[in-house]
Order: sequence, then structure tokens, then C-alpha cells
Amino acid sequence: MSAQFLAGGPVAEAVLHDVRDRVQALKAKGIVPGLGTILVGDDGASAGYVRKKHETCESVGMVSHHIQVDAGDPPVALEESVARFNEDPEVHAYIIQHPVAEGFDFNAALSLMDPTKDADGLHPTNLGKLVLQEDGPVPCTPAGIQAMFVHYNIDISGRHVVVIGRGPTLGRPLSLLLTTKSPGANAAVTVVHSAVPDLDELTREADVVVAALGIPSFVKPDMVKPGAVVVSGGISWEGKKLLADVDESVGEVASWITPRLGGVGPTTVAMLLRNTVEAAERDTN
Repeated sequence: MSAQFLAGGPVAEAVLHDVRDRVQALKAKGIVPGLGTILVGDDGASAGYVRKKHETCESVGMVSHHIQVDAGDPPVALEESVARFNEDPEVHAYIIQHPVAEGFDFNAALSLMDPTKDADGLHPTNLGKLVLQEDGPVPCTPAGIQAMFVHYNIDISGRHVVVIGRGPTLGRPLSLLLTTKSPGANAAVTVVHSAVPDLDELTREADVVVAALGIPSFVKPDMVKPGAVVVSGGISWEGKKLLADVDESVGEVASWITPRLGGVGPTTVAMLLRNTVEAAERDTN
């Protein structure tokens, strides 16, 4: 068996096409959607992600705003940056790029954000809305994975999904999202992590496996049942080489698999911009 690729590029372009149309509609009303980014420290990968977000903003007609907080700055500098974006009417939504440099408290800063300007969907208020299945910004990578299932007509309703990882930006919110009554969701979800013995016994029972760990090639072929759908949501770096959580050899067992490059990543950025344009639209009501 050779798996088909769950390429993120076509999914992202479909989302961004819709975003462009909505940006133009807002501009016709005199409103230019604005995305803000706060980068704390000098992590090279994080800086690259931020640049990509700004480039994509420009491609859809949005404006972007950036605040750089140096690793040597006092922790209050992050709080002041959050307050600045909260008060800036030209910034409709913004993110604090994760992770932040040592000595800064990401969760504390997140809680200070205006939840209506939360482009990442990670503010406690918005995660609560996800639990209650109320409208609000949805965490970007989980939303991108859901959009991939919809785009490729992979029906996971009633199917068994195993999410490996319980982190606050991917594993935990994804487990919530995939149980909601919506397209690309409505699944039976099991979350496994480092404390679960014989983890591979659970993954071998799954119709869908989503790896969200940041451990290179963690998922091997013997952990996946033939014909399963396998998504690598977590990534790590070896120098400048991006590494996926799922070993590429899993493609010989799975029916669908995300490629090492161009998998979930493009959809994450697209969903960030969708959250931003939706924030701008709410601001006009």
C-alpha cells in the first residue's frame, strides 16, 4: 500500500481565497484587517514563522504589525506589548509567538489578551467557547487539520481518532475540536501521552492517528493499522531541516499521510488569517 498525500497547500489556498474576498469586502467599507505578532527572544524557527505570517498577510491584502521583545528585556515588556495591541484599533487580532524566551510567562501574557483579538484561539475564554461549541476563534493548527479532512473528503464522524500528545496549542484543543458536531469532526477521540503504557496498542486500533509531540519519527509503521489516516501535527528541527513526528515509511501502511514538507503547516497560517478577518468582521457589527 502506498498512501495518498494530505498536502496542506491546496487546503490553505482554498481558505486564503475566501479570506481575500472577505478582506476586499471589508476594504470597501473602509476597514483594513490587521494582524499583530509579538515575538519574544531570538529563536530562529519562531522568527521564520513570524515572517511567513507577515508575507501571507500581504498576499491577501491585510496589514501586519510586529513587536519584538528581546530576551534580555524585563518580563513586563511582554505585558506592555499585549496592552499596546489590545488598545490599537488597527490591530484586529494578534498572536504571541510560542515559545517565548526563558523568564517570560506565556500563559500569564495570554490571559491578559483581549479575547476578541485572540488570533490563535488559545485564550482561556476562547478555549471555553470551544468546549461549549460556541462561536469564536479556533486554535489554528487543530482547525487546519479539521479543514484537511473536509477538503479531502475524509469522513471521520464516528471513527476512532487517537491523538498522541496533550499540549495546549495542538493535542488538547484538537481532541476537543474533533468531538464537536461539525464537518471534519464528530469522532470518538482518545488522547495518549508519555504516561500511557503500551501506547502503540491504542494507535494500532485507530482509524486516524494524529501525532502532536515534536519528537522526530515517533510514529513508526508497526504503530499504525493498514489503511489508517496519519497526520503529523508536531514538528522539530535538526539544524535547518524540518522533521515530522511521523516517519515517512508509515506511508507504506497508511491510506493517507501528511508529507514531511507542506503538510499541516500551510493550513495553520491560513487559519490564523481566517481568525483575523473574522475578528475584523465582528468589529464592524
